[in-house]
Amino acid sequence: MSDFISVAKITDVPAGEGRVVEANGTTVALFNVEGGFHALDNTCIHRGGPLGDGFCAGTTVTCPWHGWQFNVASGECLNMPGESVDTYAVRVEGDDVQVKV
Repeated sequence: MSDFISVAKITDVPAGEGRVVEANGTTVALFNVEGGFHALDNTCIHRGGPLGDGFCAGTTVTCPWHGWQFNVASGECLNMPGESVDTYAVRVEGDDVQVKV
């Protein structure tokens, strides 16, 4: 059974940005969209680029390697409808951001 793991402080991920974090050995892309946090698999399905290092605009992250785009809330790939990356539940406890993997 998986549990929520603290991966960052809320101040570690400014609004409109993402970070790469680790949760129980899983590399996760964590995004702050207008104060709401979203987590998804860090690996782009195109060529394995690090989504957490990508450019975030609203709910869309653009992979820094080849420009593929994903919805940070649903994991859906905007370049290939029907394809997606895994998403993870996120909660905030105090000033800790926690992800369930």
